[in-house]
Amino acid sequence: MRIPKCVATLLQSRPERTVRGHLVLEARNLSFSFGEIPVLVNVSLQLDPGELVGVIGPNGAGKSTLLRLLSRALLPNRGEIVLNRRALIAWNPLELARVLAVVPQNPELPPAFTSWEIVLMGRTPFLGWMGKEGEKDRAITRGAMTATGISHLANRRINQLSGGEQQRVVIARALAQEPRVLLLDEPTTHLDINHRVEILKLITDVVKDRRLASLAVFHDLNLASRFCDELLLLRSGTVLAHGAPEQVLTQTTIQDAYDVEVTIMRHPGNNLPVVLPT
Repeated sequence: MRIPKCVATLLQSRPERTVRGHLVLEARNLSFSFGEIPVLVNVSLQLDPGELVGVIGPNGAGKSTLLRLLSRALLPNRGEIVLNRRALIAWNPLELARVLAVVPQNPELPPAFTSWEIVLMGRTPFLGWMGKEGEKDRAITRGAMTATGISHLANRRINQLSGGEQQRVVIARALAQEPRVLLLDEPTTHLDINHRVEILKLITDVVKDRRLASLAVFHDLNLASRFCDELLLLRSGTVLAHGAPEQVLTQTTIQDAYDVEVTIMRHPGNNLPVVLPT
């Protein structure tokens, strides 16, 4: 596979060490502003192995900004982020790419590349000096495509795929990276309800089976309730509630956060809270 220049630059330095095992990602009193406009104020959380934390809140609450801070795409004005008891800022870029994967909300994908080539890019941090993949890399890529139901799209170019198909390609690329930490920004964007449930079931199964520390941004409160172990509810950049779904999805907190009247019911099958507009 020919590696793009923007990706190949990662291969020019070797990491100090390869970190194995289960990692914990922790944010401590994060604050961030765009100019004089505060976006996040004193936000703390911890991502533990085998758990999916969902970040919810109205538009402009700071959800995507928090994810960008945790992935080191942005640096906080105050506070710190620690990965495996080590400041995130101290990690070598290639070393970090071997343990942390991000599924962005609106990824920019090279239109001339096939789905196979895009998913194989998830193996980039593990390739040798010449950027040549081996059989192990190809096997992991095939497994990621099978898991996300896109094996039949392997030879299709990205610009020939629907939005939902492209989203599954991006998730497969992240899985091919074999991360220990997985961050997802609206992972079910463009998907219908059937594929939303299918993808979220896949994500939660991977998180449990591989003991990943994981965080996902959600707009759909009921999907967040169904699939997340914990929820972090943001309002105007601050934490309004944090805990299990039944602790966060209450009538008071949702009405305060979204400024809308709701009714909270219990799902008859799993007893989890269901949010219904009044």
